[in-house]
Amino acid sequence: MLKAAKLKIVAHPKDINYQHPRGLKQSLVASLLQSDWINKNQNLLVTGPCGSGKTYIACALAHAACMKGYRVKYYRLSRQLLELTQTKADGSYSKALQVLSKLDMLILDDWGLEPLKAAQRNDLMEIMDDRHGSTSTVIISQLPTDQWYQSIGDNTLADAILDRLMHNAHRIKLKGESMRKLQSFVD
Repeated sequence: MLKAAKLKIVAHPKDINYQHPRGLKQSLVASLLQSDWINKNQNLLVTGPCGSGKTYIACALAHAACMKGYRVKYYRLSRQLLELTQTKADGSYSKALQVLSKLDMLILDDWGLEPLKAAQRNDLMEIMDDRHGSTSTVIISQLPTDQWYQSIGDNTLADAILDRLMHNAHRIKLKGESMRKLQSFVD
């Protein structure tokens, strides 16, 4: 399960740093580690500045989910959308969407970093529509959720995508300085 997940970081729940002043609540993470939110097909939105540990936390939660037998997959959003564009060219688009729809947890990192093209917005809508109410999606973004609507770029699709994502979502909002920057002083 872990190998198939292709997590960006080898992250273990026991190694999550709660001492760093970034607003991470240990009680929320402990609750999410129980995986009830996955069983209920709920989503998770992780936001915060660069280096605040968003990807690490999501990968730690994914690691725990894999250990419990959940099917998980990590993608940077731009690479996922590029992959879907390529599947349109080779005729495997429907199959690719079907694979994504069956993952228990889909992690999409770097949400909102780049403007979306019309075809990418449509692909994102397909993914969210297929997954809504039947699986869990984790979104990781430097943008606060109130800026996601604008980052999608099309009002109608933004409404539809965000409606499927946000109304049944848990939220982790991180703050503070980059942990990478602070780590470099320790090394």
